[in-house]
Amino acid sequence: MIFANHAHIYPKEVRPDGTVDSLKRLMEECSIDKCVAFATFPDRFRDSGIYMGQNRWLSEQIKNDSSLIGFGTVDFEKDNLKSQVDEIADYGFKGIKLHPQAQGFGIDSQRAFVVYERAQELGLFITFHSGVHWNRLRESRVTLFDEVAYNFPQLRFSMEHIGGYSFFNEVLAVMVNNSRGIVQPRIFAGWTSIFDESEMSAWSLTDKQLEVLIYQTGEDNQIFGLDFPFKKADYIKKSIERINRMNISRQAKDKILGLNLEREMLRVI
Repeated sequence: MIFANHAHIYPKEVRPDGTVDSLKRLMEECSIDKCVAFATFPDRFRDSGIYMGQNRWLSEQIKNDSSLIGFGTVDFEKDNLKSQVDEIADYGFKGIKLHPQAQGFGIDSQRAFVVYERAQELGLFITFHSGVHWNRLRESRVTLFDEVAYNFPQLRFSMEHIGGYSFFNEVLAVMVNNSRGIVQPRIFAGWTSIFDESEMSAWSLTDKQLEVLIYQTGEDNQIFGLDFPFKKADYIKKSIERINRMNISRQAKDKILGLNLEREMLRVI
């Protein structure tokens, strides 16, 4: 079984290659059984001209489809942050996708803490973008995720892209620093868009780095992601093939490619 994280779903009016139908075709081509589907970020969704909110829209798109697990997102331009998190849970979604840079909030800001606190109370999983994104690093530097872990010790979250080339070691530090506590595993490395052809890419990580990551943080803390629709089927198939060629156990490969994510989506906090 392959159960992948990190698929952004768009209305066809915004991105024709980012629809549920497009994702399903990619899943079939790549032999992916299940996938976590993200609601469109609010600013992009408003461009669609669709009246309903992005979370309700995603709920309508994936209802009755057991192969797609919904994650909502939050509009930081509004003040009702806590009730937005409640709405995400009410739709039956298992988590929240947050992108500090694209959504314009500081990782350790008080407004963000409102979201984290309610997500922790409701047992929702948060998937964060981690790494550079052409904004001021002071508000989104990766070590700030340690503040999230410290202040919300039962919150489960992933750092997608594992910080990229620039911030891999910071992600590693956050994970190792929080490898003890009541809820374990609770901080995850998101293996998403990290397998570029050139090892000199801003996002590419080497097999050696990934082996060190597993050795220091454990097999149970790794989750494979697609970055759909930004990454296409050929890239994703090569990524899966590379994981399967790595010098790690078959058990570790199976956990990365789906078992860990399956476990977390079934966990009750």
